[in-house]
Amino acid sequence: MADPAKTKLGRMLLDEISPVVMVLRTPLVEESCRENELSLIEMLTPYCNFSNIDVPVRTASDQPYRLRRFKLRLFYASEIRKRSSEAAKDRLNQVITHAGDTELSELCSHPAEIESVIACSEQELVPPWFQDFNKELIDAVAFSEHESFDHPVACLLAVSTKDKGPIDKFVDLFNTNQLPPLLNNGAMDPKILKYFLLVHDSRDGTLEKATGIMAEMRSTFGVNDCRLLCINSAVDGTEEHQENPWASYKNNASSDKQLGCFLSVDDIEELRNTMHDLSSKHIIPHMEMKIRVLNQQVSATRKGFRNQIKNLWWRKGKEDVPDNSDGYTFSSTESQIRVLGDYAFMLRDYELALSNYRLISTDYKLDKAWTHYAGVQEMMGLAYFMLDQSRKDAEYCMESAFSTYLKIGPSCGWNVTRCGIWWAEMLKARDQFKDAAGVYFRISGEEPLHSAVMLEQAAYCFLLSTPAMLRKYGFHLVLSGDLYKKYDQIKHAIRTYKGALSVFKGTAWSHIRDHVHFHIGKWYAILGVFDEAIKHMLEVLACGHQSKATQELFLKDFFQIIQETGKTFEVLRLQLPVINFSSIKVVFEDHRTYASSSAVSVGESLWQSLEEEMIPSLSGTKTNWLELKPKILPKKYKESNVCIAGEAIKVEVSFRNPLQIPISISNVSLICKHSAECDEPESDNGSLVEYQNGTELRTLSVNGGSSLDTSLFNLSEADISMLGGENILVQLTVTPKVEGTLKLVGVRWKLSGSVIGVCNFDSDIIRKKVAKGKRKPKQPVKDNLQFLVIKSLPRLEGEIHDLPGTVYAGDLRRITLELRNPSKISVKNLKMRISHPRFLNIAAQEVMNLEFPTCLIKHESSSQSSKQADTPEASSTVYVFPETTSSSWEIPAKWPLWFRAAADGNISLCITIYYEMEDGSSVITYRTLRMHYNVEVLPSLEVSLRISPSPSRLHEFLVRMDVANRTSSENFKIHQLSCVGDQWEVSLLQPIESVFSLGFLMAGQALSCFFKLKVCVEV
Repeated sequence: MADPAKTKLGRMLLDEISPVVMVLRTPLVEESCRENELSLIEMLTPYCNFSNIDVPVRTASDQPYRLRRFKLRLFYASEIRKRSSEAAKDRLNQVITHAGDTELSELCSHPAEIESVIACSEQELVPPWFQDFNKELIDAVAFSEHESFDHPVACLLAVSTKDKGPIDKFVDLFNTNQLPPLLNNGAMDPKILKYFLLVHDSRDGTLEKATGIMAEMRSTFGVNDCRLLCINSAVDGTEEHQENPWASYKNNASSDKQLGCFLSVDDIEELRNTMHDLSSKHIIPHMEMKIRVLNQQVSATRKGFRNQIKNLWWRKGKEDVPDNSDGYTFSSTESQIRVLGDYAFMLRDYELALSNYRLISTDYKLDKAWTHYAGVQEMMGLAYFMLDQSRKDAEYCMESAFSTYLKIGPSCGWNVTRCGIWWAEMLKARDQFKDAAGVYFRISGEEPLHSAVMLEQAAYCFLLSTPAMLRKYGFHLVLSGDLYKKYDQIKHAIRTYKGALSVFKGTAWSHIRDHVHFHIGKWYAILGVFDEAIKHMLEVLACGHQSKATQELFLKDFFQIIQETGKTFEVLRLQLPVINFSSIKVVFEDHRTYASSSAVSVGESLWQSLEEEMIPSLSGTKTNWLELKPKILPKKYKESNVCIAGEAIKVEVSFRNPLQIPISISNVSLICKHSAECDEPESDNGSLVEYQNGTELRTLSVNGGSSLDTSLFNLSEADISMLGGENILVQLTVTPKVEGTLKLVGVRWKLSGSVIGVCNFDSDIIRKKVAKGKRKPKQPVKDNLQFLVIKSLPRLEGEIHDLPGTVYAGDLRRITLELRNPSKISVKNLKMRISHPRFLNIAAQEVMNLEFPTCLIKHESSSQSSKQADTPEASSTVYVFPETTSSSWEIPAKWPLWFRAAADGNISLCITIYYEMEDGSSVITYRTLRMHYNVEVLPSLEVSLRISPSPSRLHEFLVRMDVANRTSSENFKIHQLSCVGDQWEVSLLQPIESVFSLGFLMAGQALSCFFKLKVCVEV
């Protein structure tokens, strides 16, 4: 450990255990001093602390030593009395309240990261006002009868030269009516050192009168005990002091006068010399003499084996009585030994002080004078510390004093606190921060507001421990903040809670983190700092881990704070509801268009395989339409997505309510950024939200109204109500109106009609449902949300009518394909390809006007030319529509299709229709319409045939047909068995009634029937 005198406790002991000087003055002296906005004591105090007084001191031993640091404490006689408990509490509360009157800008600062907090030193970490608070706690037990270091060592009597009869005034000042109780009740020796000070106000005339009074004083009171002090030599009162020595001792000076404005440089030097003379030539020598005299008396009566046995025998014969401070007067041996120890301590002879404390400690314990005993144990612990000896003995003495004070009861409550503060500082000086925290916690059970300060100091000790105990640091700050708030110290409560927040932020301790954020938000709202209140309340909105009642409380208080502001707030990354970014899908159409949402979900590779035979062949280096027009598209947007003006871009956003209670979301829409010029993508239309300096909260307006520019694009809006824990997929659209560039920025919504939430998209996690073709350069992910908007193009709309969702295997149906062209621009070169031609095939146009199944009859009269004109041509599986039907379609065009359920199972039918633009000026010369349908084919009849030659006839065969109904509930009626072609003739070998007794085949039923098959002879 470093030099104990240089530690915080060492400096504290120098301030608190130092000689007390009682000051008596006349009103005229005080009046002259008040001209400088100072009292007499305030004027003298800066010159009572000597950092290098360099005075030789010889106490009990013959070996002198030099005293370097020394301090006097000045008090008026009226102040030398123990404070009442109420007065002490008021003083402490004033310190706390004054410390809490900080600027709101400091209170609203962001909490530091825990790593930087851990790196702070104790001086940087602990609030500076703690020192003032601890001093007030120690002063609360000052001037106790059982502790002589607070008893006046000397008396300073000050009389003005303007007083009538100055000599008589000096005599009258030391009147018993004005003296403190300690001098009147026998607790201390009234015969103390007196120092007579004659104060002369230089504005009242020359020194002739003062010189005469001084001569009379010296003849009356002694030559060495009198001194003349001249003040107010600066007549004009404009004296300025660059380093004002009184500023740190007096903070409430009036604004129109400077402290010490009438004190010249000579006056200040005179003040310094006066206090130096009082200390070095009077008080220190007086204390030396007192120590030597008392030491001789104690040595004669108490030291030595014979005296100790005598004292022990005498004390055992005394009656056991409880602690009574009136039992020891200043003349008693015990009091004399205590004075000897305290004087030695104040003159830094800690060995002598410790030996006398040990001597008197036994006496007090035998006498059961527990208050005196605890006080001596306390001083022994401090003496051990200043000697830097035996940590164990020092801590034992402090523990003994602390425990004894506690046993005495409430009357020693302030002594408990003072002992605890000194003990904690002792442990901190030895880097025993964890033990110091335990001491602070033990003294936190006293006055609740004071306990808040102690718990906060304990928290800092846990942080300064090695290793840092972060959880205990945060926990004790929370306990401290609760006590601060209980006594309306809201700013202190916020400060401690924000300190705890640096611990809990980013951890899994969600419940305590919510508690901290919630209360900080409520307390900021009480102070009227609504922006900060809302920021913290926003942190607890998505509290799915809390109980339902807690969630309702958080939401209710949050909306109440919003209502109190009378404003509308826009919050970036509002946590309610939660957006699942990984599931966001962007759906748009360029040359690829979709007839339904199910077509969008089909893999792009399947569509490409269907379309590759229809799209005109390209060279190996030009594999998509973007590369066909390199001069038309700006180079900057060759890798951009392309959309068409007037066609919607769809964004599917998944919202999740993390709470157990329902919430309402309104005005859900996209946030987009549009630029009419391709070369100026940074300009926007007012719908882009920008946040400056990392701010995530901004005020929109008092009434919450906001207007968006709809001349560039249209946005869809949705209102949803979400139950607790519900997930809802919302499809939002933006439809650009003019050419340019469009950027999908994010999504905006309003929570319960109170707060606007804004969430910006991260293009790294947005999935696009578009094809990339076979271009060589891979599109950068950052362009996923940016689009090049080109002029309007024709877009075919398609639908298949009468296509069943569920059919039985073998079912044959005629269905209708309907195509519409809402655009005024015609299309041409229509082609179609089907993924499953076994199930779906195109029919002749004339089938549209015939009834089913008569349309199945083959008409021999149909001309070949008519067939070619009305039926699409088939090349492999690509069907080319006739040119006569590819003009501008003002009415829908309908084509018949044959659907045959060829096999059971779930069938995914993909149909793509290719068409080209009549207007070839666009960068897109063709488009495709993608259609998708799911059909479930159920099992129906299972038929097997076995043919064998007839044994009796050469051109006949016997046919056995086994039929089984594989359905679970359907019954089928079999109408006929037919042969393909006209070369065969089939007939039953037995009546139909014998085969189908019920007229139909029941579900699950199987049977066999026999036929005769013969070759037909042409006539």
